[in-house]
Amino acid sequence: MIIPYRDINPTERKPVVTVALIVANCAVFIYLWLAGDFNATHYHAYLKKGGLVPSQFLSSELFALSGSIPTALTPLTAMFLHGGFLHLAGNMLYLWIFGNNVEDYLGHARFIAFYLIVGLAASMAFIVTSSSSTLPMVGASGAVAGVMGAYLVVWPRARIRTLVFIIIFFTIVELPAVVMLGVWIAMQLLYGVSSLGRSTGVAWFAHIGGFFAGVGLILIARKKRPVRPGIRRIIIQ
Repeated sequence: MIIPYRDINPTERKPVVTVALIVANCAVFIYLWLAGDFNATHYHAYLKKGGLVPSQFLSSELFALSGSIPTALTPLTAMFLHGGFLHLAGNMLYLWIFGNNVEDYLGHARFIAFYLIVGLAASMAFIVTSSSSTLPMVGASGAVAGVMGAYLVVWPRARIRTLVFIIIFFTIVELPAVVMLGVWIAMQLLYGVSSLGRSTGVAWFAHIGGFFAGVGLILIARKKRPVRPGIRRIIIQ
């Protein structure tokens, strides 16, 4: 198992949007736990109300309320809900590592638009591949995957410091982004294909859809905005 924990890739702008997204996700998580009196059953009831349920989204009651939330809005609300602390922590770690550079590259306003678009694209990918599912999908994973896809396109040689676990031992290595993210998306594709036709509890195709949406959007943006020289110089240790 490999877990990235930081990259070696300088930025010029302060990642205010990235930080705001992390704060928002954490605030929603804490609020719902408090609202549910720290009861997991109550907490998951809130997730069901705000999560994306493909069969419900594709029904004729698209604009009906799911709890207090219109079903049509659940692809958006689901992006700010998480199944538990580890789910939240993992997504926010990846968002922090890769989001600051993508925000620096796109600018604050375009980054928030990018994040929401790839997140919605991830939701649509999940709906298409799991149209009959009655289980709610939650998590920022799809949007974060889109950020990772953009990062891979712009900085394939950036060094990612990564924890590598081998049974009970671990070591720290620096991997090029093309290797670390290439392995990550390859695993998503492998698990996604193997999950077709059955429920696994993980929205693999949301990850895949978000990732390739990020690749496509950043390629469009890159034609108009080349990498600044200050960002291209990656420190390699």
